[in-house]
Amino acid sequence: MNSLLSCALELQHAAHELMYLGMDGEPIYSDTFCRLNKEVLVKSNSLFSSKSSDIEEEANLCLALLMGYNATIYDYGDKEQKKQSVLDRAYTILEQLPTSLLKVRLLTYCYGEIYEEALLQEARVIIGQWDKNALTSEQTEIMEELKNIEENQYPFEVLD
Repeated sequence: MNSLLSCALELQHAAHELMYLGMDGEPIYSDTFCRLNKEVLVKSNSLFSSKSSDIEEEANLCLALLMGYNATIYDYGDKEQKKQSVLDRAYTILEQLPTSLLKVRLLTYCYGEIYEEALLQEARVIIGQWDKNALTSEQTEIMEELKNIEENQYPFEVLD
């Protein structure tokens, strides 16, 4: 595995850990929470300007960046612009990316940013092709993640 892909996968792992911190019933310690937030933001910012000519590597990079910027609470005023830039990159490669778990993951995280129905429908079509009796843990997890995003569109809720 090359270093850009390994860095992207490392960021995905760290962002996932941060997003699900405490979900296992273990207590959340402030020093761990702060350390993970800083680690994820530093990794995200260090990978932001990286690009790959390999479509799957670029997809993993875009996924890692979206996960990273979503997971961290820190923002130095440019996080939204960076997320928009990553979304623009992701849109370019989604059309070329073959049907796969990676594509569903990228569609899910893009949908979680902009709630565009076409992204949701494409992810559902791919998921619909999976053998429901032989799902991997990664497939099950992304299906739950997509359902959670669909059901909790909090940035777009209208509050009375």
